[in-house]
Amino acid sequence: MEKQLPLSFDNTAIAFEHKTDGALRKADFLFSNIGKPWLVKLGAALTPWAFKLRLPVKGIIKATIFNQFCGGESMEEAAATAAMLNKYHVNVALDYGVEAMEGEHNYDAAVPEFIRAIKYAGSKPNIPFIPIKITGFARFGLLEKVHSGVTLSAEEQAEFERVRARVMTIAETAAASNISLLIDAEESWIQQPVDDLTDELMVRFNQGRVIIFNTFQLYRHDRLAFLTASFEKAQRGGYLLGAKLVRGAYMEKERKRAAEMGYPSPIQPNKEAADRDYNAALQFCMERLDKVGLFVGTHNEDSCMLAAQLMDRYGIPHNHPHVSFSQLYGMNDNITFNLAHAGYQVSKYLPYGPVKDVMPYLVRRAQENTSIAGQMGRELGLIRKELKRRK
Repeated sequence: MEKQLPLSFDNTAIAFEHKTDGALRKADFLFSNIGKPWLVKLGAALTPWAFKLRLPVKGIIKATIFNQFCGGESMEEAAATAAMLNKYHVNVALDYGVEAMEGEHNYDAAVPEFIRAIKYAGSKPNIPFIPIKITGFARFGLLEKVHSGVTLSAEEQAEFERVRARVMTIAETAAASNISLLIDAEESWIQQPVDDLTDELMVRFNQGRVIIFNTFQLYRHDRLAFLTASFEKAQRGGYLLGAKLVRGAYMEKERKRAAEMGYPSPIQPNKEAADRDYNAALQFCMERLDKVGLFVGTHNEDSCMLAAQLMDRYGIPHNHPHVSFSQLYGMNDNITFNLAHAGYQVSKYLPYGPVKDVMPYLVRRAQENTSIAGQMGRELGLIRKELKRRK
């Protein structure tokens, strides 16, 4: 029997096996430029203007940043990307990447799009997850009001019931199709109604299997305690807890608002504190896997390695149905493909949608890559190491 090599995130032959030399060179060019903050800033400012003036920028965007970070413009195109990933034992979280447009009509129109995606995912063995954002079905101001605890008017109450009905319809379809819903975290000042709705869904659908996952942003200093409380609540309620662990997505916005409005920031004082809580949350879930579905959503190599080591320490099979790792499509292939190669369950978050409509998502990816210390150097270094190896 062939001896399994120890897990390594430096093996570029495995990491980029799915990429041709041309695709690797293109990625090299792209990440070299994303590493320049001034260029990202300029691109973010000019692109909406170019679309408005109907300048022919779509082809350039599609051939570069879109192809790197998105699965396609339609669900069918994304399906072809998912099929390619499947060859390397990588699953998919199929993400309708179009940012929500305000208005009841738009919220209603989003529901059938998600139902279509869920039903499609239900017919494919390697699409176990569909991510959703509650702000895709609800007015931000309404969620803010519910979070603050003020009494809603009869009209607002009816509006919130419509939000609940939309999300419930999607969850019912997911349960019927045996697809897990990953419910994204939002800004701290609208998070309470998101948590409450998610808890309500977990009570109903997480009986004997994990259909609904709540997201715990561990860059908030209160979320480790919230994870513990959520687990105890699930125990009392007799349902399984779905826990998607991430570091977080709104740090600058959260700190700025807290400073402007004069309340203590909900964000951890430093990266070390966020890392410590993230890893503690991993351990908490790993020790309770019979009652928790764990989704390890991170690009942090140390946390991914820790999760893999904990599984070995506790004798948890690499393909345990309650553990899935995940990274965004187009990023950290060294983590994703090496985990998959070692037999772990791992998914790529695979966004899809028309180029123009997914631009806000793409701009965030570019900004994120610019702001993560060392991330660009790491991605580029691995790509260049593989190009050199292939020579």
